[in-house]
Amino acid sequence: MPVDAADAAPGPAPAGLVLRSAAGRGTLLATVLGSALVFLDGTVVGIALPAIAADLGATTAGLQWTVNGYALTLAALLLLGGSLGDRFGRRRVFVIGTVAFAAASVLCALAPTVGLLVAARALQGVGGALLTPGSLAILQATFVAGDRARAIGAWSGLSGAAGAVAPFLGGWIVEQVGWRWVFGINIPLAALVVTVALRFVPESADPEASGRLDVLGTVLAGLGLGALTWSLTAWSEEGGLTGPVAAVSAAGVLALAGFLVAEARSDHPALPLRLFRWRPFAAVNLATLLVYAALTGIFFFLPVTLQVVTGWSPLAAGIASLPVTLLMLLLSAQGGALGARIGPRIPMTVGPLLAGAGAVLLGGIGADAAYLLDVLPGVLLVGVGLVLTVAPLTATALAAAPDHLAGVASATNNAVARVAGLLAVAVLPLVAGVGAGLSDPDVLTDAHPVAMLACAGLMAAGAVVSAIAIPGSAAEVTPPASAVLARPEAPRAPEPPSAPTGSVGGDARD
Repeated sequence: MPVDAADAAPGPAPAGLVLRSAAGRGTLLATVLGSALVFLDGTVVGIALPAIAADLGATTAGLQWTVNGYALTLAALLLLGGSLGDRFGRRRVFVIGTVAFAAASVLCALAPTVGLLVAARALQGVGGALLTPGSLAILQATFVAGDRARAIGAWSGLSGAAGAVAPFLGGWIVEQVGWRWVFGINIPLAALVVTVALRFVPESADPEASGRLDVLGTVLAGLGLGALTWSLTAWSEEGGLTGPVAAVSAAGVLALAGFLVAEARSDHPALPLRLFRWRPFAAVNLATLLVYAALTGIFFFLPVTLQVVTGWSPLAAGIASLPVTLLMLLLSAQGGALGARIGPRIPMTVGPLLAGAGAVLLGGIGADAAYLLDVLPGVLLVGVGLVLTVAPLTATALAAAPDHLAGVASATNNAVARVAGLLAVAVLPLVAGVGAGLSDPDVLTDAHPVAMLACAGLMAAGAVVSAIAIPGSAAEVTPPASAVLARPEAPRAPEPPSAPTGSVGGDARD
């Protein structure tokens, strides 16, 4: 991609865009469309799982990996993707990630076997790791302070438009032309993202970020998450904890522990652990872990259960959750404004409780479920809960870090959400006792209520964390200008190229 002189050496973002300006609207549109790629893909693939199982002979583990192959590389590389954006330009990395995501979508559509589909999904995750951190970091870095909360709220709501279209479009595509075409819808959307981003989004970067990348931390995080995901999936598939599964699980834990040690010792970590010394930052990311694990679990099981147990078509199962995305589309901006006005604690406490109550109601879905009585009430409660939760949570995650680490805050929170989803898809089938029976209506009939109750428990835990540790006002979220969170006052001089380092990296981002 050709770049001009300004792009070749991006400086700090102007941090002066106004939401009502043409450039502000264009920047918001580009970030919304980019996020829509990720949201759309997640929703549509969930609807397509039964069709993939029937066409490719996929087992429960194969279906889990169809979801988690993408989630694994996305979660493992988000921090690196954020670092790349902070160093080399957020718009540039955002555009490259969009192109990579589209190319991998083509490979997904052409995959002849489950194994190749999983591999292509993993490549999609690489593109997503470059694309996802840029969306929110661009908003945080380029809009004036007074418009940031509104921009983030609008981003949450407008991104829901993709979610509103995805269930209907995805279900219709699976039913009428086949699951492979659900990946084809990414191509024109990606082309539009690139066009709008190059036209409107100003380049921004952290001019003081190191040019080095945290390769050691990235490798350890990927190995740890991959080993844990494989072992949990194999445990569920085999119905017991075997010696090899236990060994791989232990290796995963050790790799993740090594990741934390590497980040603590690195002069330029992908994840600056000092950020977690600020209580609001630590609390909002813990709440994110719990809430997004529950959310992923709900929307992993719901469309599959409605098709396998209740016997609905892919289209009917897809649009069952449409009220959630409509509520997000219509009310998320107001949810963001509410959080800015009364503080994030109350909406982030009440929202997960409502969503958890919705999960309990959805646990009653069975073979004779009726939409109006058995599905809609739970879906509405989940939707209202998310309206109250998502925008304040996102704004808090970004505001709880210094502005020059906007990329870190965005990337960290995105990574936490993706890790939560990754673990949920690996763990919940094990907890619910699915085994190899995700496509078996008798097995899923008993497993579905257990999974929904587990999701409700995770939501309740997220509410407790928010009630205890999230500040009561937006002003209390912003970190003080202290040595703990600010850049070191006397940074050490760059090491010569030949000097060995324990890990390579810099102030991280997503």
